[in-house]
Amino acid sequence: MDINKVGVIGAGTMGSGIAQVAATAGCKVKLFDVNQAQLDKAQAALEKIMNRLIEKGRIDTAEKSRIQSNITYVSTVKDLADSDLTIEAIVENLDIKKKVFQELESHVSDSCIIASNTSSLSIASIAASLDKPERCIGIHFFNPAPLMKLVEVIPAVQTAQNVTDTCVATIENWKKVVAVAKDTPGFIVNRVARPFYSESLRIYEEGMASFATIDYALKGLGFKMGPFELMDYIGHDVNYVVTETVFAAFYFDPRYKPSLTQKRLMEAGWLGRKSGRGFYDYVNVDSEHAFAKADPVKSPELIKEIQDRVLVMLINEAADALFLNIATAQGIDSAMTKGVNYPKGLLAWANEKGIEWCVNGLDAMYDLYREDRYRCSPILRKMNAAGTKFSL
Repeated sequence: MDINKVGVIGAGTMGSGIAQVAATAGCKVKLFDVNQAQLDKAQAALEKIMNRLIEKGRIDTAEKSRIQSNITYVSTVKDLADSDLTIEAIVENLDIKKKVFQELESHVSDSCIIASNTSSLSIASIAASLDKPERCIGIHFFNPAPLMKLVEVIPAVQTAQNVTDTCVATIENWKKVVAVAKDTPGFIVNRVARPFYSESLRIYEEGMASFATIDYALKGLGFKMGPFELMDYIGHDVNYVVTETVFAAFYFDPRYKPSLTQKRLMEAGWLGRKSGRGFYDYVNVDSEHAFAKADPVKSPELIKEIQDRVLVMLINEAADALFLNIATAQGIDSAMTKGVNYPKGLLAWANEKGIEWCVNGLDAMYDLYREDRYRCSPILRKMNAAGTKFSL
């Protein structure tokens, strides 16, 4: 099945970005939102983006006109009736998504694929709201959608194989890198990335190092932003909620336990850059109550301890995702490098550091804390015993 007509539900940053990607690839796109002001904002934003691309020499005026002419802005769901594929990009609320999908299904053809851009909700639950659940799938873009290469494609247990095949082929035709993931909480990226935040928060809560020192240490490994800078950038209302959602969805597995430190910031309304204050103060750096961005402590021993601790937890999470068949080894490493710009694939990093190094590091933490949080993935133990590496 060829996908030529695409409906996008939600004209926020993500929905607008997806519409731009599909339109650039030559699809006829209808961007739907009930809020006309939001549609006007999306149209104005695309105009600015196109002009910026012209200034940079990436496109010419003819290409700008072609892309813009491929997008129609609509305010009723009925306008999506002729879509071959619809992608929903609205609020992360299961009940709201189900309601929207049920209304959508009453208007589109039986062959229309209905997809959700959710980052962590169950695709099976969303699909169950439809009369034809086999047409439902997860297609998870990363922000900003036009720039980020990765797209996670998540079939539910109900999803028909031809629907998965069509979506993979379509997204690849849109010049994206596809990672097919099992329908489990957080899929690949939002699951595997949890220790980058949670173990860094744990290090801070133990009094081992400051926000600035931990950020400095991990940027030293090649991460473009430290965990506290990144959480402030994402927003604690988003990042904390994803952590809490994954924790609950995994039956409160201690590996995904949220942090009270971050919860208190969210409760205080200190959401990060968007509110002017988070782990760091972006407005009143001299305020008595501010978290000033102090110079990091650069003790080589401390920096190495922080790096090793966070890295081995990330590797363990990636290894466990492979052990539980969430995705292929190549898919997991591609997801982390293309989806969140990690400096290396975590499984490739494990090969480089040595599987024995991973197992010993995890066992040392487990022996110290006696918490299930630090349990070593069975796949690492098996590989260490066999003297093998990840096949990538």
